[in-house]
Amino acid sequence: MSILACLANGSETAGLSDGFMIDRVLQSVRQHLGMEVAYVSEFVRNESVFRAVDAPGLEALIKPGDSRSLDDVYCRHILAGRLPQLIPDTSAIPLAAAMAITKAVPIGAHVSVPLTLSDGSVFGMFCCLSPHANHSLNGRDLQVMRAFADITAHHIDEDRRSSRDRDARHAQITQIIDNRAFDIHVQPIWDFASDRAVGFECLARFSQEPRRSPDKWFAEAAEVGLGVPLELAAIEAALDHARRLPKHIYLTINASAEAVMASEFGDIVSRLDPHRLVIEVTEHGVVHDYEGLLAKLDRFRRQGVRLAVDDAGAGYSGLQHIVRLKPDIIKLDMSLTRNVDSDPARRALASALIFYARETGCQILAEGIERDAELQTLKLLGVSIGQGYWLGRPVPIDVAVSELTSVAA
Repeated sequence: MSILACLANGSETAGLSDGFMIDRVLQSVRQHLGMEVAYVSEFVRNESVFRAVDAPGLEALIKPGDSRSLDDVYCRHILAGRLPQLIPDTSAIPLAAAMAITKAVPIGAHVSVPLTLSDGSVFGMFCCLSPHANHSLNGRDLQVMRAFADITAHHIDEDRRSSRDRDARHAQITQIIDNRAFDIHVQPIWDFASDRAVGFECLARFSQEPRRSPDKWFAEAAEVGLGVPLELAAIEAALDHARRLPKHIYLTINASAEAVMASEFGDIVSRLDPHRLVIEVTEHGVVHDYEGLLAKLDRFRRQGVRLAVDDAGAGYSGLQHIVRLKPDIIKLDMSLTRNVDSDPARRALASALIFYARETGCQILAEGIERDAELQTLKLLGVSIGQGYWLGRPVPIDVAVSELTSVAA
């Protein structure tokens, strides 16, 4: 494998990105130069900290995370021009020969170039050394070192930019959670027989920049390790508002398997009468602990909470989810309800899921109903409840409370 190809692979180096295969690069450069030790260092205050090291058999001498005072090593002298970047024989350079570290390590040959970042700052050094003099080292070898130092510096720049970006996103999501900086909207769930709303699905809405859909906010929160805290904050806010709705209205909350398994989840959902609560498990990834999830959901169900599963018909994993969780409500995915009146294939798949629901004693809720023809077809197929823009768009919960109050009056 070429040295350049090595950079495309992953690594676990101290203080460097996992996606940066610097260990393999160091190994290749070290072997190319015929040296015993190669490393990348970072300058931290007055220390040179070894971030990545390739030194087979010499791990007791140098390893990632170790450090040495900049007063004791060559780095400052090289940066100041007092020592050359390429030293085939340290005994031939008076300053190098006089330094204690030269005899202590020992260092017979040394090649080191600075890792200069895009802002002009020096991150540290890209270095190879040997306990023996190596008179075969030449200007071409130094050019190789400089080339890979430039590549390494570029990756460090990218890593730092990514880290700053992640920190900024983490801070923004943290602020949203701490300040409850989102609104709760609700979309009515319509009972076809009585022609009235019997429940509401709670949905979080975000007004911050950049403007984007809620699923993008939740996905970003998950990327920075705050997915579950944001979910729990949204659920808590939704249930706090829910107490203002009439007692005959039930509430559906969306929760991932990870959120359900969180220790705080039980206390949060206990804020609402369990018979008015539906937990919609919105897990689109792999559920790693189905038994644990089932056990926790079973405790809630014994108290009267109902369980819903979304995206039925959206894929094989969704069907597996239904079989494992045995929900009380199956949400028929909008990919099936859309044009169900005119598409025989969609109608056949919807009919199959409706038959499954009837055989297993659960209820089908059709989502994404946008036309009356779709609604009428779903009724004929045996669907009894649904939601969608044709039946009612999501509105702020204050608006829903006001409308229900005026109807009751």
